[in-house]
Amino acid sequence: MSATIPERFVVVPASYVFLCRSGERGDEVLLQLRRNTGYMDDHWAAAAAGHVERGETAYGAARREAAEELGIEVADLHFEFTMHRTARDLPIDERVDFFFTARDWAGEPRIMEQDKCAELRWYALDDLPEPVVPHERVALANLGTGEKYLAIGFEQE
Repeated sequence: MSATIPERFVVVPASYVFLCRSGERGDEVLLQLRRNTGYMDDHWAAAAAGHVERGETAYGAARREAAEELGIEVADLHFEFTMHRTARDLPIDERVDFFFTARDWAGEPRIMEQDKCAELRWYALDDLPEPVVPHERVALANLGTGEKYLAIGFEQE
């Protein structure tokens, strides 16, 4: 008699980099206005983010995305937290996101993917634009809190 092995779900990992700096009104974050991506177009989002590729660490993905999307080399990444989220509809909706901040980089951040980004702009963390990608708004609200794990879309345990 053979046991039935349950099908395992698959999570999609991604890394996000929030570039931060001190501004006149406190800490500021660099955000991009998404366009032509098919996901949350016309929403503000992390200036650099993307899927972690096979054989790549979350740190490696964050550095690669910063280079690909902003043309910069991040000198020091600070791990903020992991966000586990689900929309409960499709397997692709199971996500594990790794959020990093950086305050030191080489080069001037600029739009490298003109077809996917309409604008880059610095915003005060306490005065964000509308709309921001919803789970990223939660992430921005938790920067620097010391929280290391956030869950979205799950029933409270």
